[in-house]
Amino acid sequence: MAITSTVSADGNQVTIYIQGRFDFSSHQEFRAAYEKLPKTPTHFRVDLQGTSYLDSSALGMLLLLRDFAGGDKANIEIINCSADVKKILTISNFEQLFTIH
Repeated sequence: MAITSTVSADGNQVTIYIQGRFDFSSHQEFRAAYEKLPKTPTHFRVDLQGTSYLDSSALGMLLLLRDFAGGDKANIEIINCSADVKKILTISNFEQLFTIH
C-alpha cells in the first residue's frame, strides 16, 4: 500500500493516489496527504485506480477528509474506481456525499 499526492501549481487542488489496500493501516499516511499542506486546497481528488480493496475504516477516512474539506460544502471527487470499489461506495450511499467517477 502506498499513498502519494500531487498539488496543483496554484495550490488549490490536491490529488491523492491510493495503491493497493485502503484500510486502517493507511490512516496516518492518508491524513498527512491533505493535512500537512502549506495551503488548504479548495478541491480534493481521491484517485482509486490502483486500489484493490477498501474497508469500513477507509470509508471513515473519506468522511474525515470531507469534514476537513468543509463538510457539506466540500469539493471532493473520487475517481478511477474499479467496479468492486464503486459497488462498495454505492452500497454505502457515498454518491450522496462525494462526486464519484
